[in-house]
Amino acid sequence: MKAKRQALILKIIDEKVINTQQDLQDELKKEGFDVTQATVSRDIKELALIKTISPAGDYMYSVPSLKRETLKRNSRMNNGIFANAVKSIDYSANTVVLKCHNGMAQAVCAMLGDATIDNVVGTLAGDDTIFILVRTERDAVRLVKELNTILTANS
Repeated sequence: MKAKRQALILKIIDEKVINTQQDLQDELKKEGFDVTQATVSRDIKELALIKTISPAGDYMYSVPSLKRETLKRNSRMNNGIFANAVKSIDYSANTVVLKCHNGMAQAVCAMLGDATIDNVVGTLAGDDTIFILVRTERDAVRLVKELNTILTANS
């Protein structure tokens, strides 16, 4: 039930501008999920939703993530480089660390720099390590999950 509700939340915020938890609670109710505000709040936290500016200038809930579309420009090359270059992905606080094969970090970092990654403050690449500074630890957790998904899908 929780997984279905959270999947529905993602669908709702993808299709509609949801400004408040009450708006989300009302939309869930229309779909047959009679939930409390506390449940909506927990779901928002677990899904790591953030508030962004809507086209009308109001705040709205959204899901920050690595924009795969930008990686798909040359997806075979980019994902192949990524899968062949990256050995591990981890984080500490609000810093994501990618360990790469020797000499590959700058290529991967350049590829990631061309992608649109929400809440990234900056990146730094050495010979075999990339540091990605994000705004919060939640952003780091989310980015690690997304990058690991890309890594495992192309391994």
